[in-house]
Amino acid sequence: MTTELQIRKLDRAFDQLDVSNNGQLERDDLIGLGSRMILGFGQSPTSAKGKEVLDGFDTFWNRLAADAKIERDDALSPAEFRDAMISAYIKSDAFDVSFRPVAQAVAKLTDIDNDGRLGPAEFRTMQIAFGTSAENIETAFAALDRSGDGQISVEELVEAAREYYTSADPQARGNLLFGPL
Repeated sequence: MTTELQIRKLDRAFDQLDVSNNGQLERDDLIGLGSRMILGFGQSPTSAKGKEVLDGFDTFWNRLAADAKIERDDALSPAEFRDAMISAYIKSDAFDVSFRPVAQAVAKLTDIDNDGRLGPAEFRTMQIAFGTSAENIETAFAALDRSGDGQISVEELVEAAREYYTSADPQARGNLLFGPL
């Protein structure tokens, strides 16, 4: 059973991913979000990191389209997006196959100095691409910095994404990936 918490997180995710703000999620929205991140980190879409991000968003979109039973070039309404996400990532365990690649690609892109850890500035740049407010960025970083050392590991960010998009646990730190709900 899907919880109210999971639905709230998915509804917020739709708003973040609908880059064109037209009330429909399209493949171009995800590619646009990926491009915004790539440029925010001073990378080229043809760089290794850039290509990995765009390929990851493409894989994610293909899974959503398959679960929603739409064509690749169609659009998803908020309800269709929610249903596809529930089908793919809550009711089944497709996270590692089709969501982890984009989460890892975004985390690696965010890790500018390639040390496997994200500092506040790196995290902020990523969050700005998602449209997260400054206040929520600080709250999210504090929640995800498990050791309190001012750093989040790439793997911790990926795990936070898993919790955000799949977990029904109201205490999961990943619920705060984009700040309080």
